[in-house]
This record gives sequence, structure tokens and C-alpha cells, in this order.
Amino acid sequence: MLGYYATTAISSLRRSKALAALMVLVIGLGIGASMTMITIFHVLSGDPLPGRSDQLYAPVIDPRPLARDHSESAEPDGNFTWPDAMNLLHAQRADRQAVMAGGAVPVRPQQSGELPFYETGRYVTADFFGMFKVPFASGHGWRSGDDESRARIVVLNSELNRKLFGNTPSIGRTVRLKNADFRVVGVLDDWRPQPQFYAQLNGRVFGKTDQFFLPLQTAQDLNLDFNGRMSCWDSGGRTSEHCVWLQFWVQLDSTAKAEAYRQFLGSYWREQQGHGRMPRPAHAHLFGLMDWLTRQHAIPDDLRLQLSLSLGFLAVCMINVVGLLLATFLRRGGEISVRRALGARRWDIFLQLGVESCVIGLAGGLLGLGIACLGLWSVRQRPDGYAQLAQMDASMLFGTFVLALVASVIAGLLPAWRACRIPPALQLKTQ
Repeated sequence: MLGYYATTAISSLRRSKALAALMVLVIGLGIGASMTMITIFHVLSGDPLPGRSDQLYAPVIDPRPLARDHSESAEPDGNFTWPDAMNLLHAQRADRQAVMAGGAVPVRPQQSGELPFYETGRYVTADFFGMFKVPFASGHGWRSGDDESRARIVVLNSELNRKLFGNTPSIGRTVRLKNADFRVVGVLDDWRPQPQFYAQLNGRVFGKTDQFFLPLQTAQDLNLDFNGRMSCWDSGGRTSEHCVWLQFWVQLDSTAKAEAYRQFLGSYWREQQGHGRMPRPAHAHLFGLMDWLTRQHAIPDDLRLQLSLSLGFLAVCMINVVGLLLATFLRRGGEISVRRALGARRWDIFLQLGVESCVIGLAGGLLGLGIACLGLWSVRQRPDGYAQLAQMDASMLFGTFVLALVASVIAGLLPAWRACRIPPALQLKTQ
């Protein structure tokens, strides 16, 4: 029966090609615009570490003085001072813990005639690789003893490794960063978490990832260039208790451990107050990875606005489709009345017109898919860090047709109901 209704729907649409084409175009524009933004939002709001994110936490304490200027946020930004980060690191109260900061240094190729170039990377402590399950193509990370001994070792991302050494093995070879030589101990297997959740989230957290990783204490000892935001409220350098610039992450394998660590943070805060530090009321926070991304507004606010506007545009398009379907169905009142007089039930009429709405919706979905692909292509031409992530996957492809069908069915409910309520006798009398 549904096949018959589909055939009838196609025949009916052929009799009013202009109106049918207009409805397909309106649905296609609405679906295309909305699916472009839904796809981008879906990509950017995904879990950067599936299966691991529920064990990763960002602790937050507030070492700032009570007095602050009006431009300063009332909430701490989550960055740590060097003394606090080292204290929590050496306390080892989590299953794993790591301190990190961004860096940008000149890389000096050993090949003659090659010019130095800048690369961004990360200064980290030993647990970084195990805590985030960083995949290695060859080699490994380092141990905590290498942190304390200021070892001059480095882990390269696969992209930088190919740039420096091509396809030849690089473990044990030397890389010169700024004015110091580092021994390569590991090469990552193209690790690209999006967003780059462990970094300062006010920067470019989408797009190109860190190209090298080396011990944080080594970078501090060599005074390598720091890349990121540093907030100070008194004189002092990076190791001062008056400057926040480090990120700190912990791995806690159960909710009980998370609660215990939260209490430990509060105790540490009160202990520091006994030493004349952290004068603000002790209120330590412990954010899970996904909660942290939400708190830090990892998804740009303008994208949320554009998503709302695109969904509003889809709603306007579907309201127009309701009017067009209503005009189409009511114009066929005589045909509907004849079918009713021959014994067709109202449900049969309603189902037939509903199938016709679905046919229009599927055609609009196909057009909308093409428009969405064109929209995503245009996004990829932009210089934004997230632009290259604007790709439609299988779930979004399926979602395009589901959205088109659902929208067309909803749009067709009122016109179909109104058409099947036409009194047959009244229509037959006017024929």
C-alpha cells in the first residue's frame, strides 16, 4: 500500500511541477543551512578522548590576592603557579598527574642548507603520555626521574619527525631546539585530539597539534620560550608564587577517588593559608574533562549563535512549506472527495498525503545534503583552527535525511489533517 501511495504522490507532484520544485527548494535550503552548522557543532563538541574522559580531571584552586582590578574575572582560570603545581605533582595523590605548558622554539635541522623554523609543542611531566594514552609509533616517553634530572630528551609528533628525518628511524638521534640538543626517545603515531583540551583554552585549541614534547623542568632550566598566557599580581618570574601559567591534570579511576582528591585540594588550600598564601575562601573545584570544556567555552560563542540562527531559518522554511502543502492539498479537494465517496477512509487519505509529504522531504533532503556539503567546503576555506574539521561523517549523513523526513512529516500533518476533513458531499456538489 505504501508503494502505491508513493507512486501516487510522484504522479501528483508531476502535475504541479513548479509548486513541488518550490517546496523541495525551500526544504533543501533549510536542511542545508541547518545541517552545515549542526555538523560543525557535532564535530567540535565531541569527546577528544573517548573511553578516557570520565577518568580525567582538571583541578582548580585560586592563589590570587583578595584585591583585584575590575577587568579580572571573578572565577580562576584554572592555571597554576610553579610552586603549587610542583607541590601537587610530588604529593602523588592521584593515580596519575601531569603538569604542562605550551612552548614555541626554533628547530634547527641538521641537514646543511636547511633553515631553522618555529614549531609549537608542549613542556610536560612524565605521566602525560600514560594518563592521556598517547599512542607511540616507536620509542616511548620518559620516567619521573628524567624530569628531576633535567634530561635533554624529546618526543616528536609524527609530522615533525617526517619533516626532520623522513622515513629513516629517528630514535636515539639528536634534534636541536633553540640552542640545545635533545635526544629523541619516542615518536607519536599521529596523535591529534580535538579540541586540544589540555592546553590553555583561550588560544587555538582546534587545528594543528603539538609537534614536540619535552620535560617541563628541562625547559624551565634552559629558559625555553613559553607560549601562552601568564597572569602575575606581583614581581617574580615563572617559578614565582605570584604568577599562574601552568596547566595541571589528574587521572582518578573512580568517583570515590575523585571525591577524596577534591577534599585533598581543600586541605592543601587551607594549609597554604596557614603560610600566608591563598587568602580567598577555600573552595577547590575538580572538573571532569567534558565539564571543563563546557566551562572554558571551547566551542566559540559565535558558532552557537550561528547554530541557533540556522535552526531558526529551518523553522521559517518549514512554516512556508506548511502553507504550500496546504494550498496543494486543498486544491485537490474534488479528487479527495471522490475517493471518500468510493469508500476510502479518512485515515487512508491522511496516509496518502503523509507519504506525499515524505517524498517531498526526501527530495529536499537530497538537495539539502548537496547544499550542506557546499557549506562545509566553504567553511574549510576559512583560516579558523577548526575549519579543517568541518567534514560530514556517516552519522551526519544519516541525520540529514532523518531531519528532512521528520521536518516534512511535521509540516504535512496540518495540511493532511485539514484536507481529509473536507466534507465529500460539499465538494461533489460543486463538481
